[in-house]
Amino acid sequence: MAKDSVTIFWHRRDLRTHDNHGLYAALTKNKNVLPVFIFDKNILDKLEDRDDRRVTFIHNHIQRVKKEYENAGGTLRLFHDTPEEAFRKLLNEFDVENVYTNGDYEPYATERDEKIQSLLKERGAELHTFKDQVVFEKSEITKNDGGPYTVYTPYSKKWKELFERSMIDEYESQNYFQNLYRPDAEARIISLESMGFEENNTYLADYEVGREQLEKYGDRRDLPAVKGTTRASHHLRFGTISIREMTRKGLQHSEKWLNELIWREFYMMFLHHNPRVVKEAFSKEYDQIEWRNNEGEFQKWCDGKTGYPIVDAGMRELNETGFMHNRVRMITASFLTKHLLVHWSWGEAYFARKLLDFELSSNNGGWQWAAGSGCDAAPYFRVFNPELQMKKFDPDLKYVRKWVPEYESLEYAQSAIVPHKVARERALETYKKTLKK
Repeated sequence: MAKDSVTIFWHRRDLRTHDNHGLYAALTKNKNVLPVFIFDKNILDKLEDRDDRRVTFIHNHIQRVKKEYENAGGTLRLFHDTPEEAFRKLLNEFDVENVYTNGDYEPYATERDEKIQSLLKERGAELHTFKDQVVFEKSEITKNDGGPYTVYTPYSKKWKELFERSMIDEYESQNYFQNLYRPDAEARIISLESMGFEENNTYLADYEVGREQLEKYGDRRDLPAVKGTTRASHHLRFGTISIREMTRKGLQHSEKWLNELIWREFYMMFLHHNPRVVKEAFSKEYDQIEWRNNEGEFQKWCDGKTGYPIVDAGMRELNETGFMHNRVRMITASFLTKHLLVHWSWGEAYFARKLLDFELSSNNGGWQWAAGSGCDAAPYFRVFNPELQMKKFDPDLKYVRKWVPEYESLEYAQSAIVPHKVARERALETYKKTLKK
């Protein structure tokens, strides 16, 4: 029996059908396009929490995308498997000449795509990748000598210069849905339970990137008690919104917010050129620091029980919602690495476990920035004073009181894990001992 001939579009970090570069390319150049999504066992099997809210978030959006395809007469094939096994099944079922997908730049993704490319080549098929999750990728922005940037400010200037000479395309994939593969039967739904997960909808689903929000962004973005940020980071992480659309909004209404989008691409570019930072400090001398790594103190930090209100509020918000305000991320990271002298990788791993918007490049970059060991990092002698940070960014204590209701109790007032002055002096002495050699 003859196999149906299809072109596959592989959804990964692009859980949408609108303004989707790879999907647009597949639909405009081919007929019988079959979209697929793989719940990757290589990733899911390593998650520690069966109620990981990211899996629910992905599952919810995949159902929405599936419905959009079905309303147009197509389908979305779902797999709970390793990518290699999923593609072996697809290649056995269909006559596949081309697979389209959007690029992914993390080390695991690069290794995965190389394996799939080899598998496809063995079967006479080809993998085509497209730029979709960033405006500029890999080596599109480099120093004059061709090397990658390690400092944000000159990178951002070059980014903006190059952007002024570029055009941002819009890929209206939905205009070509007539080229979707039309199956005889509806594709099966894969439940969370069948994958070993529980539903967890305790996350901040809403985001706001309207004109008013962006115009006020610069004045309100450092205040965790107000809705001053867009809450769009996890939607960018999983591609439920388009980076091109968000960039246009930033250009129109807020350069401050545009700068944050450029930071995201800076860290992605940096990780692409320096994959070793996943396991080691960018500035290698920081690997020689004598970290205290006290497990009991680390657990108190995780639980939001350090006795420092702004730190505890941030950790409790993270644990309950999967979100933490960016200013508070800096404060909590500085506290762990400087006040407690716990290796940055411990905090990085905990954020990776809990953050709905976990992005390897930004998470690693942010933690190494806080520790002083990364690219364009805060100097080692910068030690945030949590009390001063609280007074500056939460002056009315609305954020603290929301997450630390016992804040004004005598017991809490006496629970500080370490005095700030003692911690600061200890951190400076420890860092100097290694870095001044």
